[in-house]
Amino acid sequence: MPPRRARRRVSPVAEPLLRISGVHAGYGDVPVLWGIDLEVARGEIVCLIGSNGAGKTTLMRTVSGLLPASAGSVVFGGMELAGKEPERTLAAGIAQVPEGRRLFAAMSVRDNLLMGAYLRHDGAVAADLERMYTMFPILRERQNQHAGTLSGGEQQMCAIARGLMSAPKMLLIDELSLGLAPTVVDQLCDALRELNRAGLTLLVVEQDVATALELSTTAYVMDTGRIVQSGRSSELMNHPAVRSAYLGALAE
Repeated sequence: MPPRRARRRVSPVAEPLLRISGVHAGYGDVPVLWGIDLEVARGEIVCLIGSNGAGKTTLMRTVSGLLPASAGSVVFGGMELAGKEPERTLAAGIAQVPEGRRLFAAMSVRDNLLMGAYLRHDGAVAADLERMYTMFPILRERQNQHAGTLSGGEQQMCAIARGLMSAPKMLLIDELSLGLAPTVVDQLCDALRELNRAGLTLLVVEQDVATALELSTTAYVMDTGRIVQSGRSSELMNHPAVRSAYLGALAE
């Protein structure tokens, strides 16, 4: 009798941390999203690119619970979040850095950061605050300063740190580089890569498509409320349609 062959063990495909399926959403009677499907794997950096008005911010607001989906599913870590309040989404492990930072301008930097931890009841808040100051040393220097008096780059650092103070599993960042100098954007991207290496999953909306594709591993292209293209960021960087539509002089 011939020897039995060892049965090859097949590793199961990991379930995505975030799965958006058939999501429709809008504002009142004005539909914006039309059947969005999107996945983010655990430990991945995914970027969402597209022109102004494509629906990127609307999708981020829908994921975070700030805008209810009229149809479809938003599953995070096996939990259905569609229809849940924003605080339930935050408690599940999703934090958002909104477009324009939206800091509490009349509060100190330190108090803004502590606001990010308002749902936490563990003993690590002080240690995480120190970690934010280590990551962004300028925030330590400015900790007693009103957040509204910070520069644009400092405000974005504060907004990201505030999101991190909730100890999220995934961070949503809407318009990372908006109004910022290239050197500041490079600094923020380096910080996000370090956070990702430490295990944080990221979903980033970014108008600077070259920056977005260099930062991320996977990209989705939105147009008029629909996903029109997706794939590995390195492949989309060289895709003729993406280069022509979004990369300008780089398309030459």
